[in-house]
Amino acid sequence: MFELLLPFCLLFLLLLALFIIWRNNARKYISSGTVASAYDAWTQDKLLERMWGEHIHLGFYPSGKSNFDFRKAKVQFVHELVKWSGLDKLPKGSRVLDVGCGIGGSSRILSEFYGFNVTGITISPAQVKRARELTPSELNCNFQVMDALDLKFEDGSFDAVWSVEAGAHMNDKKRFADEMLRTLRPGGYFALADWNSRDLKTHPPSFFEKLVLKQLLEQWVHPNFISIHEFSIILDTNKNSAGRVISDNWNFYTNPSWYDSILEGIRRPFAILNLGPLAIVKSVREIPTILLMNWAFKKGLMEFGVYKCRG
Repeated sequence: MFELLLPFCLLFLLLLALFIIWRNNARKYISSGTVASAYDAWTQDKLLERMWGEHIHLGFYPSGKSNFDFRKAKVQFVHELVKWSGLDKLPKGSRVLDVGCGIGGSSRILSEFYGFNVTGITISPAQVKRARELTPSELNCNFQVMDALDLKFEDGSFDAVWSVEAGAHMNDKKRFADEMLRTLRPGGYFALADWNSRDLKTHPPSFFEKLVLKQLLEQWVHPNFISIHEFSIILDTNKNSAGRVISDNWNFYTNPSWYDSILEGIRRPFAILNLGPLAIVKSVREIPTILLMNWAFKKGLMEFGVYKCRG
């Protein structure tokens, strides 16, 4: 009997050990510095780039199912948000600010396919360095280290402001919105996509949901989540948006990204193995959070908000 139970006991101990490692190495948000440090580490170990490609955001799956290439879905997401927000109406040479540009994946698409002059900002010096390395000299892209809550640009400096999955790292959502809209010229285009929670005031989370949210905050340096409705109000009340904000929930189109991000490790095992044994441990460490994200988005505890308006 003991011999039959032994494999299950060992599996339980392994899972328990992984959970303890995962829990004790939580990446809690303390300040913008912890966000910078986390992204510096993710960039320098190259694991995130190897698995998620140049676009460190979710993909767009037209059918809502994982029947679309993981990396192509990320490129498709950029094109879909451009079309939905109206940025495709801007002429070539338009000045676009990419807030939270990562390693420049979206910035390069905006420049290459639409002819925009793109300025990408991120709080991570390592991301800026990598973005510059990956960007061909013929593209009109430049990248700077900058805090999104304190943009060093004059009012109305840009024809469009673009931001994908950066707001969840901001501890002051109003300042985040105000700074972006301040730099948008009158009549310019604003496009933003972000991770949101459902309205937790109207629909309070259960005990289990509170535990899930706690882990999602602590594992990936998020200070807080707010609902699509709450962030829409923040944008709407800004004098530069003039109450013209339109929002939507793209859960249906983006949810397949979570399972696909895990399957990518099976499809491309050498992308991880070539980085050494530590990379394997680091990749396994992310799986519980990815699975929790998948569950939260599928159940509607989390929502993928998209927002657009004219300046």
